[in-house]
Amino acid sequence: MAADNPGILISFILYLLLMLGVGWYFYLRTKNLSDYVLGGRGLNTWVTSLSAQASDMSGWLLLGLPGAAYNSGYEVSWLAVGLALGTYANWKLVARRIRVYTEIAQDSITLPDFFENRFHDKSRVLRVVAALFILLFFMIYTSSGFVAGAKLFVTVFGWEYHTSLIIGVLVIISYTFLGGFSAVSWTDFFQGMLMFFAVILVPAIGLGMTGGWAGLKGEMSAANPNMLDAFTDTTGQRLSWIAIVSSMAWGLGYCGQPHILARFMAINKAENVRKSRLIAMIWVVIALGAAVLIGMVGLGFDANQVLTGGDAETVFMGLVNTIVHPAVAGVLLAAILAAVMSTADSQLLITSSSLTEDIYKAFINPKATDKQLVLLSRLAVVIVALIAVVIAWNPDSSVLSLVAYAWAGFGATFGPLVIMSLYWKRMNFTGALAGILVGGVTTVVWKEVLSEYGGIFQLYEIFPGFVLSLLAIYVGSILTKPPVVEIENEFVKFSEELNNPK
Repeated sequence: MAADNPGILISFILYLLLMLGVGWYFYLRTKNLSDYVLGGRGLNTWVTSLSAQASDMSGWLLLGLPGAAYNSGYEVSWLAVGLALGTYANWKLVARRIRVYTEIAQDSITLPDFFENRFHDKSRVLRVVAALFILLFFMIYTSSGFVAGAKLFVTVFGWEYHTSLIIGVLVIISYTFLGGFSAVSWTDFFQGMLMFFAVILVPAIGLGMTGGWAGLKGEMSAANPNMLDAFTDTTGQRLSWIAIVSSMAWGLGYCGQPHILARFMAINKAENVRKSRLIAMIWVVIALGAAVLIGMVGLGFDANQVLTGGDAETVFMGLVNTIVHPAVAGVLLAAILAAVMSTADSQLLITSSSLTEDIYKAFINPKATDKQLVLLSRLAVVIVALIAVVIAWNPDSSVLSLVAYAWAGFGATFGPLVIMSLYWKRMNFTGALAGILVGGVTTVVWKEVLSEYGGIFQLYEIFPGFVLSLLAIYVGSILTKPPVVEIENEFVKFSEELNNPK
């Protein structure tokens, strides 16, 4: 593909140089650890909203979701609806509250830091347990981005998978290593705009070439008429409640995603959350609908044209090569790189900050200087990336499957804890620890052990993990002593500031 269109290679090079330039700019402006991992809480409204959604959607918006739509048709709409509802709930119920509370709780700059300060945990158990789960699930999540990047380079340039994987990782590491959170957020802002442009333009052109909506329905019916019914699978069997709930349950994951919550924590003013929410929801609803449409449009073309090696997750790339003018193709394919980078960089940064702030500074060297901590954070970015490369080494890896596992892990481990800590004054340390452990362990056991038994155990692991974590938080808090008066007073101060902003 690139050999036939030098513009693609030029577009990629220019795009990568721009991202590295942003990284270098913020490298020169990074003075302390707060600057590196939270940008000094200085994100504006637009950067907060678009960087949150770009880091959320990742490469799976242009690979995994279109691939699922290509394989299953209308059935995938349950997943898209669940994600849209979850996005709104996260912005509405969590964003402003966590921005205010993390500042009151000793200016917490990471999620484990907030849990420790919120519950005055002198033992530091909450911090280390939360950090360990972040490391576990982000290794998996980051590897999904690396797989998506490798598939891009394989399809576009025809490179060998492992070579493509290493090149993509080097690019992402470079600007994350240099600029930290500000570089990641601003690059995500640009990447979010590019992704939005690409995800709208490709299905719009494709619809025109397949005869509009009526023509597309005809093509889908010819491929498999069952794809036109959201309540049946591709074999014509009615979808079970387990299948529908599993798809919709993706929305439960939002409140526990550290890389998204970090954007809420970093916005310059809590009062700006409302405007950011509006921008984010417009972006996400249109992007999700268009991504699903991409997969369906792909059914109107010869599979050999739009798929690489029969892989449905390459349908967007195949459509770009087939229906878009070569002068524009390079820009649109760079959007996939943007989608990959916008999430992988955030995940690398959050994981490195947990290693630095929540483990090294908390347990190994409490007197470490900001200069030492920033240096260690940069080194941690490299270490985490190398481990994620090992996970992504299998060329048959599925972007959607890797994302699903990590998404469930974060959603069940941290989602209930975040929500309850922001709304329930009676919640205590015991409930918080029980919620983390039950949510995280349930996710892993359900996925790795129980799912083999079929039946109810085919339910997406985020649902049982989330419900059981909520139950554990409530029972653990009610059966033990209430929080000390200092914690309750802090919660009251938080509530007052919510109602009477400065």
